[in-house]
Amino acid sequence: PHCFNTLKNEYPQLGGSYTVVHHSQLLTELLNDGRLSLDGASVEESVTYHDSCYLGRHNDVYLAPRKVIGSLAGIDIVEMPRNGTRGMCCGAGGARMWMEENTGKKVNTERSEEALATGASRIAVACPFCYVMMEDGVKEKSRDDDVKVQDIAEVLLEAVERGERAAAPVTARFESGL
Repeated sequence: PHCFNTLKNEYPQLGGSYTVVHHSQLLTELLNDGRLSLDGASVEESVTYHDSCYLGRHNDVYLAPRKVIGSLAGIDIVEMPRNGTRGMCCGAGGARMWMEENTGKKVNTERSEEALATGASRIAVACPFCYVMMEDGVKEKSRDDDVKVQDIAEVLLEAVERGERAAAPVTARFESGL
């Protein structure tokens, strides 16, 4: 989202004029157009989605990431209290990824606690900085054995691959004439 924001909003000031889409928007477009099939794709888990500041608050992209994970069968999306336009920063956009915080609770710790409090078994993100910050927070709380942090594209890929594996034995039987 940081590069998305820069290319979309700041490069035009320097003469750059580009059509810029975030991967959540591209995946949503592919799903809407039927160019990405989710036949058999499922994730039988609860997932909470963390809104990235540069994707959400700076560029008003809230629905595309939710559409990607929400399009999977079996998934239960649970929202954190602070979501969408009220979302809370993970801390990385404010350069906290490279700083040691000595006063109060770390931003990513607080946000990770909110995500963990939903009871979701996965925390989905759409930003590599958020990924690092949320993963660090989950590890800090010693929950990395039971809660997985993933980019929305990773959740989608895992579901598609699971569906392909489930369909493979049936396909192999038909190909062999059984």
